[in-house]
Amino acid sequence: MTIGRRQFAWGERTFVMGIVNVTPDSFSGDGLLATDGPFDPAAAAVAEGADLLDVGGESTRPGHSEVGEEEELRRVVPAVAAIRDALPDIPLSVDTTKAAVADAALAAGAGIVNDIWGVSADDSLARVAAAHGAPLVLMHNRAEPRYDDVMAEVIADLAAAIERAVQAGVPRERLIVDPGFGFGKTAEHNVEVLQRLGELRALGRPILLGTSRKSTLGRILDLPADQRLEATLATTALGIAAGVDMVRVHDVQPNVRVARTADAIIRGTWRPSAHAEGGSS
Repeated sequence: MTIGRRQFAWGERTFVMGIVNVTPDSFSGDGLLATDGPFDPAAAAVAEGADLLDVGGESTRPGHSEVGEEEELRRVVPAVAAIRDALPDIPLSVDTTKAAVADAALAAGAGIVNDIWGVSADDSLARVAAAHGAPLVLMHNRAEPRYDDVMAEVIADLAAAIERAVQAGVPRERLIVDPGFGFGKTAEHNVEVLQRLGELRALGRPILLGTSRKSTLGRILDLPADQRLEATLATTALGIAAGVDMVRVHDVQPNVRVARTADAIIRGTWRPSAHAEGGSS
Protein backbone atom coordinates (compact mmCIF):
# COMPACT_ATOMS: atom_id res chain seq x y z
CA MET A 1 0.00 0.00 0.00
CA THR A 2 1.27 3.46 -0.88
CA ILE A 3 0.71 6.10 1.82
CA GLY A 4 2.09 9.49 0.91
CA ARG A 5 5.47 8.87 -0.69
CA ARG A 6 6.11 5.53 0.98
CA GLN A 7 5.30 1.93 0.23
CA PHE A 8 4.11 -0.24 3.11
CA ALA A 9 4.76 -3.93 2.50
CA TRP A 10 2.40 -5.68 4.89
CA GLY A 11 3.73 -8.80 6.54
CA GLU A 12 7.41 -7.92 6.24
CA ARG A 13 7.56 -5.99 9.53
CA THR A 14 5.40 -4.04 11.96
CA PHE A 15 5.01 -0.32 11.27
CA VAL A 16 4.80 2.32 14.00
CA MET A 17 2.39 5.25 13.78
CA GLY A 18 3.36 8.14 16.06
CA ILE A 19 0.59 10.24 17.61
CA VAL A 20 0.64 14.03 17.20
CA ASN A 21 -2.23 15.59 19.16
CA VAL A 22 -2.97 19.22 18.33
CA THR A 23 -5.46 19.46 21.18
CA PRO A 24 -5.29 20.98 24.66
CA ASP A 25 -7.13 18.06 26.29
CA SER A 26 -5.57 14.79 25.17
CA PHE A 27 -6.28 12.05 27.73
CA SER A 28 -2.59 11.23 27.88
CA GLY A 29 -1.62 14.79 28.72
CA ASP A 30 0.45 15.29 25.56
CA GLY A 31 -1.87 17.61 23.67
CA LEU A 32 -0.41 20.72 22.07
CA LEU A 33 -1.86 24.10 22.91
CA ALA A 34 -2.71 26.51 20.13
CA THR A 35 0.48 28.46 20.80
CA ASP A 36 2.67 25.38 20.46
CA GLY A 37 4.07 24.21 17.16
CA PRO A 38 3.52 20.69 15.80
CA PHE A 39 7.01 20.33 14.37
CA ASP A 40 9.01 19.46 17.49
CA PRO A 41 6.95 16.43 18.61
CA ALA A 42 6.58 15.31 14.99
CA ALA A 43 10.32 15.56 14.34
CA ALA A 44 11.06 13.79 17.62
CA ALA A 45 8.71 10.92 16.72
CA VAL A 46 10.35 10.53 13.31
CA ALA A 47 13.83 10.64 14.85
CA GLU A 48 12.74 7.85 17.19
CA GLY A 49 11.67 5.68 14.27
CA ALA A 50 8.01 6.45 13.48
CA ASP A 51 7.02 5.25 10.01
CA LEU A 52 4.11 7.70 9.79
CA LEU A 53 2.36 10.26 11.97
CA ASP A 54 -1.30 10.54 12.97
CA VAL A 55 -2.46 14.14 13.45
CA GLY A 56 -5.65 14.76 15.40
CA GLY A 57 -7.40 17.96 16.47
CA GLU A 58 -10.15 16.57 18.69
CA SER A 59 -9.63 14.43 21.76
CA THR A 60 -11.54 11.13 21.76
CA ARG A 61 -11.09 10.44 25.46
CA PRO A 62 -14.20 9.72 27.54
CA GLY A 63 -15.88 12.98 28.52
CA HIS A 64 -13.94 15.03 25.99
CA SER A 65 -15.19 18.41 24.82
CA GLU A 66 -16.58 18.31 21.31
CA VAL A 67 -14.77 20.50 18.81
CA GLY A 68 -16.62 22.36 16.07
CA GLU A 69 -15.63 21.96 12.45
CA GLU A 70 -14.07 25.42 12.14
CA GLU A 71 -11.96 24.99 15.27
CA GLU A 72 -10.80 21.53 14.21
CA LEU A 73 -9.85 22.86 10.79
CA ARG A 74 -7.93 25.68 12.48
CA ARG A 75 -5.99 23.18 14.57
CA VAL A 76 -5.37 20.41 12.06
CA VAL A 77 -4.77 21.92 8.64
CA PRO A 78 -1.88 24.25 9.61
CA ALA A 79 -0.30 21.41 11.60
CA VAL A 80 -0.48 19.03 8.64
CA ALA A 81 0.92 21.68 6.31
CA ALA A 82 3.76 22.55 8.68
CA ILE A 83 4.76 18.92 9.22
CA ARG A 84 4.52 18.21 5.50
CA ASP A 85 6.83 21.13 4.73
CA ALA A 86 9.34 20.15 7.41
CA LEU A 87 9.19 16.38 6.89
CA PRO A 88 8.12 15.86 3.27
CA ASP A 89 8.90 12.15 3.14
CA ILE A 90 6.92 11.14 6.23
CA PRO A 91 3.36 9.94 5.53
CA LEU A 92 0.71 11.78 7.53
CA SER A 93 -2.62 10.46 8.73
CA VAL A 94 -5.52 12.70 9.72
CA ASP A 95 -7.53 11.46 12.70
CA THR A 96 -11.00 12.97 12.35
CA THR A 97 -14.70 12.20 12.13
CA LYS A 98 -15.48 15.22 9.95
CA ALA A 99 -15.45 15.01 6.16
CA ALA A 100 -14.51 18.68 5.72
CA VAL A 101 -11.49 18.26 8.01
CA ALA A 102 -10.39 15.10 6.19
CA ASP A 103 -10.77 16.83 2.82
CA ALA A 104 -8.76 19.90 3.88
CA ALA A 105 -6.06 17.83 5.59
CA LEU A 106 -5.61 15.62 2.54
CA ALA A 107 -5.34 18.74 0.38
CA ALA A 108 -2.72 20.09 2.83
CA GLY A 109 -0.54 17.00 2.56
CA ALA A 110 -2.02 14.15 4.61
CA GLY A 111 -1.93 10.78 2.90
CA ILE A 112 -4.45 8.65 4.78
CA VAL A 113 -7.68 9.12 6.77
CA ASN A 114 -8.12 7.54 10.21
CA ASP A 115 -11.87 7.21 10.89
CA ILE A 116 -12.69 6.28 14.50
CA TRP A 117 -16.32 5.77 13.47
CA GLY A 118 -15.46 3.66 10.46
CA VAL A 119 -18.32 1.25 11.16
CA SER A 120 -21.05 3.92 11.11
CA ALA A 121 -23.57 4.14 8.29
CA ASP A 122 -22.21 7.55 7.29
CA ASP A 123 -19.83 7.03 4.36
CA SER A 124 -18.81 10.68 3.94
CA LEU A 125 -15.21 10.09 5.08
CA ALA A 126 -14.91 7.13 2.73
CA ARG A 127 -16.10 9.31 -0.14
CA VAL A 128 -13.51 11.96 0.72
CA ALA A 129 -10.77 9.34 0.85
CA ALA A 130 -11.94 7.95 -2.49
CA ALA A 131 -11.95 11.40 -4.09
CA HIS A 132 -8.33 11.93 -3.03
CA GLY A 133 -7.23 8.38 -3.83
CA ALA A 134 -6.21 8.01 -0.18
CA PRO A 135 -6.23 4.88 1.99
CA LEU A 136 -8.70 4.69 4.86
CA VAL A 137 -8.51 3.22 8.36
CA LEU A 138 -11.84 1.78 9.48
CA MET A 139 -11.95 1.62 13.27
CA HIS A 140 -14.59 -0.24 15.23
CA ASN A 141 -16.73 1.72 17.67
CA ARG A 142 -20.15 1.57 19.29
CA ALA A 143 -22.26 4.04 21.19
CA GLU A 144 -23.02 1.41 23.84
CA PRO A 145 -20.70 -1.48 24.89
CA ARG A 146 -23.24 -4.26 24.45
CA TYR A 147 -22.17 -7.53 22.84
CA ASP A 148 -23.10 -11.19 22.87
CA ASP A 149 -19.73 -12.12 21.33
CA VAL A 150 -17.47 -9.10 21.19
CA MET A 151 -14.91 -10.28 18.63
CA ALA A 152 -17.45 -11.92 16.35
CA GLU A 153 -19.44 -8.68 16.32
CA VAL A 154 -16.33 -6.52 15.81
CA ILE A 155 -15.44 -8.63 12.79
CA ALA A 156 -18.99 -8.51 11.42
CA ASP A 157 -19.21 -4.74 11.87
CA LEU A 158 -15.83 -4.21 10.19
CA ALA A 159 -16.74 -6.54 7.32
CA ALA A 160 -19.85 -4.45 6.68
CA ALA A 161 -17.77 -1.27 6.93
CA ILE A 162 -15.34 -2.60 4.34
CA GLU A 163 -18.20 -3.21 1.92
CA ARG A 164 -19.63 0.30 2.48
CA ALA A 165 -16.21 1.86 1.90
CA VAL A 166 -15.76 -0.14 -1.31
CA GLN A 167 -19.19 0.99 -2.49
CA ALA A 168 -18.16 4.57 -1.70
CA GLY A 169 -15.18 4.22 -4.02
CA VAL A 170 -12.24 3.18 -1.82
CA PRO A 171 -10.54 0.10 -3.30
CA ARG A 172 -10.48 -2.84 -0.91
CA GLU A 173 -6.69 -2.95 -1.11
CA ARG A 174 -6.58 0.64 0.26
CA LEU A 175 -8.40 -0.25 3.50
CA ILE A 176 -6.95 -0.92 6.97
CA VAL A 177 -8.99 -2.21 9.92
CA ASP A 178 -8.69 -1.33 13.62
CA PRO A 179 -10.57 -3.29 16.33
CA GLY A 180 -11.11 -0.08 18.32
CA PHE A 181 -9.48 -0.98 21.60
CA GLY A 182 -10.98 1.38 24.19
CA PHE A 183 -13.87 2.53 22.00
CA GLY A 184 -17.41 1.36 22.73
CA LYS A 185 -16.11 -1.49 24.87
CA THR A 186 -15.71 -2.26 28.55
CA ALA A 187 -12.32 -3.15 30.00
CA GLU A 188 -13.35 -6.80 29.87
CA HIS A 189 -14.27 -6.46 26.19
CA ASN A 190 -10.93 -4.81 25.46
CA VAL A 191 -8.99 -7.63 27.09
CA GLU A 192 -10.98 -10.20 25.11
CA VAL A 193 -10.27 -8.31 21.90
CA LEU A 194 -6.56 -8.56 22.66
CA GLN A 195 -6.88 -12.25 23.46
CA ARG A 196 -8.58 -12.90 20.11
CA LEU A 197 -6.78 -10.41 17.86
CA GLY A 198 -5.68 -13.11 15.45
CA GLU A 199 -9.29 -13.64 14.39
CA LEU A 200 -9.22 -10.26 12.64
CA ARG A 201 -6.99 -11.79 9.96
CA ALA A 202 -10.17 -13.32 8.52
CA LEU A 203 -11.01 -9.87 7.11
CA GLY A 204 -8.01 -10.05 4.82
CA ARG A 205 -6.92 -6.48 5.51
CA PRO A 206 -3.94 -4.99 7.39
CA ILE A 207 -4.60 -4.46 11.10
CA LEU A 208 -3.85 -1.28 13.07
CA LEU A 209 -3.79 -1.60 16.86
CA GLY A 210 -4.07 1.42 19.16
CA THR A 211 -3.70 0.54 22.84
CA SER A 212 -1.24 3.25 23.85
CA ARG A 213 -1.80 4.44 27.45
CA LYS A 214 -5.49 3.44 27.29
CA SER A 215 -7.59 3.24 30.44
CA THR A 216 -7.95 -0.54 30.32
CA LEU A 217 -4.18 -0.78 30.80
CA GLY A 218 -4.55 1.60 33.71
CA ARG A 219 -7.22 -0.67 35.19
CA ILE A 220 -4.93 -3.67 34.95
CA LEU A 221 -2.04 -1.94 36.72
CA ASP A 222 -3.99 0.71 38.65
CA LEU A 223 -1.77 3.43 37.15
CA PRO A 224 -2.40 6.84 35.53
CA ALA A 225 -1.92 7.48 31.81
CA ASP A 226 1.66 8.70 32.12
CA GLN A 227 2.73 5.46 33.81
CA ARG A 228 1.35 2.93 31.32
CA LEU A 229 4.37 2.55 29.03
CA GLU A 230 5.25 -1.01 30.06
CA ALA A 231 1.63 -2.11 29.68
CA THR A 232 1.54 -0.55 26.22
CA LEU A 233 4.75 -2.33 25.24
CA ALA A 234 3.29 -5.63 26.38
CA THR A 235 0.28 -5.15 24.11
CA THR A 236 2.53 -4.15 21.22
CA ALA A 237 4.46 -7.42 21.52
CA LEU A 238 1.28 -9.48 21.97
CA GLY A 239 -0.37 -7.71 19.06
CA ILE A 240 2.56 -8.48 16.77
CA ALA A 241 2.41 -12.12 17.85
CA ALA A 242 -1.26 -12.09 16.81
CA GLY A 243 -0.43 -10.61 13.40
CA VAL A 244 -1.07 -6.86 13.61
CA ASP A 245 0.64 -4.79 10.95
CA MET A 246 0.84 -1.37 12.61
CA VAL A 247 0.69 0.07 16.13
CA ARG A 248 -0.43 3.60 16.97
CA VAL A 249 1.56 4.92 19.94
CA HIS A 250 2.58 7.95 21.98
CA ASP A 251 6.01 6.64 23.03
CA VAL A 252 7.65 5.91 19.71
CA GLN A 253 11.20 4.79 20.48
CA PRO A 254 10.41 2.05 23.04
CA ASN A 255 7.60 0.73 20.86
CA VAL A 256 9.89 0.67 17.82
CA ARG A 257 12.41 -1.36 19.82
CA VAL A 258 9.75 -3.79 20.99
CA ALA A 259 8.38 -4.09 17.45
CA ARG A 260 11.80 -4.80 15.97
CA THR A 261 12.47 -7.45 18.62
CA ALA A 262 9.06 -9.05 18.20
CA ASP A 263 9.43 -9.00 14.41
CA ALA A 264 12.85 -10.66 14.69
CA ILE A 265 11.34 -13.52 16.67
CA ILE A 266 7.86 -13.83 15.18
CA ARG A 267 8.44 -12.84 11.56
CA GLY A 268 12.01 -14.09 11.42
CA THR A 269 13.37 -10.74 10.23
CA TRP A 270 16.70 -11.04 12.07
CA ARG A 271 19.67 -13.20 11.18
CA PRO A 272 22.75 -13.41 13.42
CA SER A 273 25.98 -12.01 12.08
CA ALA A 274 28.38 -14.56 10.64
CA HIS A 275 30.96 -13.20 13.07
CA ALA A 276 28.74 -13.29 16.16
CA GLU A 277 30.23 -15.05 19.15
CA GLY A 278 28.40 -17.12 21.71
CA GLY A 279 28.16 -16.32 25.40
CA SER A 280 25.77 -14.89 27.94
CA SER A 281 25.71 -11.44 26.26
